[in-house]
Amino acid sequence: MRVFIERNLKLFFRDRSAVFFSLLSVFIIIGLYALFLGDVWLNNSMKDLSHAQVLMNSWLVSGLLTVTSITTTMGAFGIMIDDKVLKINKDFDSSPIKRSSITGGYIGSSFLIGVIMSLVTAVVSEIYIVYSGGEWLTPLACIKVFLLMLLTSLTNTSLVCFVVSFFNSHSAFGTASTILGTLIGFLTGIYLPIGTLPASVQTVIKVFPVSHAASLFRQVLMESPMQNSFDGIPDIYLEEFKEYMGVTFRFGGHEVTTAASIVILLCTAAVFYSLSLFNMFRKRR
Repeated sequence: MRVFIERNLKLFFRDRSAVFFSLLSVFIIIGLYALFLGDVWLNNSMKDLSHAQVLMNSWLVSGLLTVTSITTTMGAFGIMIDDKVLKINKDFDSSPIKRSSITGGYIGSSFLIGVIMSLVTAVVSEIYIVYSGGEWLTPLACIKVFLLMLLTSLTNTSLVCFVVSFFNSHSAFGTASTILGTLIGFLTGIYLPIGTLPASVQTVIKVFPVSHAASLFRQVLMESPMQNSFDGIPDIYLEEFKEYMGVTFRFGGHEVTTAASIVILLCTAAVFYSLSLFNMFRKRR
């Protein structure tokens, strides 16, 4: 399995176009924020807050880390589609390599690609935040962010693997990638704060598992900026801000705890990994 994972990693990073298009949604979000959304929120909703620029940058980075882990894992599974289209998978099936090792190789390489690309995004984003007037993350916050990267990549790999397991052509995979890249920003409340959306749309976002990853990233990355921006302001306004920006979620007046969000992500990963493996092995019979 280790050799197969190395093979997939080399194929992915050797194809620069695959790397670029796996990050296309990230570039789109950055472009929208730089050209339109950033000024709208800074000039209207947050004009009275101190350190508003750093606060919004942290909110943006939280979304970027969530999107990166899902779009890059999607791009990584393109190798599996290539192997199907070029009939390379038949060579693997006739070789002594166990099917479980082949499947594990695809999943493992996609997970590692999601983690690696998330790390790169996090480092570059943190440098930008500090350059724009923010503070370096504390060692504890860095550890939390890294653990969240692992958890988010794990969950997204399982979700994407399940979706991709139904495809056998480049056209179907490309269409799915386009749809996913378009919708992911809305489904995770990244393009617009969740508080600006209708109640029905907010409910959809809250039940979408990956949105909980975005919420967890915001709780860590925005903790210090929120303390600075809301220093001297009654706590009730901070709580309203958290709910409005998707830092915390509420169902029926009850706030979703950090532990609950983590459990949701872990359960999602377990369920969709099981479904993915079942579907992939069923097709090979």
